Amino acid sequence: CRYLRCTLSDEDRQQRVTAVTTAMRLLLIASAVGLSQQLGAVPASTARVQRSRSAAPRAVEAHRGALRSRLVGIGSAAPDTVVTNEQLSSVVETSDDWISQRTGIRQRHLLAPGEGLSTLAARAAQKALESSGVDAASVELVVLATSSPDDLFGDAAHVAREVGATGAVAFDLTAACSGFLFGVTTASQFLHTGAYKTALVIGADALSRWVDWSDRNTCVLFGDGAGAVVLQAAVDGEGEEGVLGFALHSNGAGRPDLCLGYAGAERPLASVASVTTGTYAPISMVGKEVYKFATSRVPEVVGEALENAGVTADEVDWLLLHQANIRIMETVAKKLKIPMSKVINNLDEYGNTSAGSIPLALDAAVRAGKVKKGDVIAMAGFGAGLSWGSAVVRWG
Repeated sequence: CRYLRCTLSDEDRQQRVTAVTTAMRLLLIASAVGLSQQLGAVPASTARVQRSRSAAPRAVEAHRGALRSRLVGIGSAAPDTVVTNEQLSSVVETSDDWISQRTGIRQRHLLAPGEGLSTLAARAAQKALESSGVDAASVELVVLATSSPDDLFGDAAHVAREVGATGAVAFDLTAACSGFLFGVTTASQFLHTGAYKTALVIGADALSRWVDWSDRNTCVLFGDGAGAVVLQAAVDGEGEEGVLGFALHSNGAGRPDLCLGYAGAERPLASVASVTTGTYAPISMVGKEVYKFATSRVPEVVGEALENAGVTADEVDWLLLHQANIRIMETVAKKLKIPMSKVINNLDEYGNTSAGSIPLALDAAVRAGKVKKGDVIAMAGFGAGLSWGSAVVRWG
């Protein structure tokens, strides 16, 4: 010791003291762990030390199964203006037979000048609240799935205020025709974790604003509409989980197949710089590619969601797909071996209402007495992005 004091610098001595102190601490921790294991318990502080010193981090297992979220109310709304296929034939070269045989659509509802999407969304949300018996003031979260808001900064907060959910946090979610399904799974995560107890999810779109009315391949497909559901956290003893399992996907490589792109014109700012001002181009769609995408990916993602939910196709009471095209619906049902008698369909009346299509169809089925409390529904959305997803839910 006398030799060390004589030959080591103060810095070296301090480093050695630190090393000895650390070693003694680790020895004490190891002794404590061994004693605790013999007694059948490990203190929380020691367990944290053990985890922090593990050789390699362990992957967190993904959870896409049951969520403590229940669907307790539903509502929908559509514009009063209705345009049939026959009427549309006076606008563009087409016919009722040509449209209905290829798509299953016979008419669509369209917003008139002066009517807003946020008003439509608020009407659907109000009906959902009335259906559920939930007081709007108790809603803590509002998610509005839309690609065609009145305000590009978002309509959700305005809609929340319109229905009386003044204490809720509200935001828009953009995932095109998958939007409502993505919104339900997003809101359900908040309920599952206990962050909120009651949520309102709205799917609403007015794509009539963005179609090329001289293009018969796209303008005949779309209509305007909104639907909404009220979700509540499932509390022990108050009911089972409502979202049994889900799966979500996207692939930006398919963006050119279905898009609504910005189309700005250059505007010079004196000699300082140039910017663009303008609007968006009409909806662009490569029909064949979208059909191939939907008929291949949708059966796959429904299968994933069913597996995550621990449910077989035979146990599904209803198959509810985004209302895009009857041929897509028939092909998906066939691949899943689910009879068309179990497929919810109101495509003939509303056309493709994008994020509004799934809740619009579900609301009609509930009001008609088809969907009953406890029924298991396999839902799937798919569309621009490209995006696609599925959720298996228990109604009520």
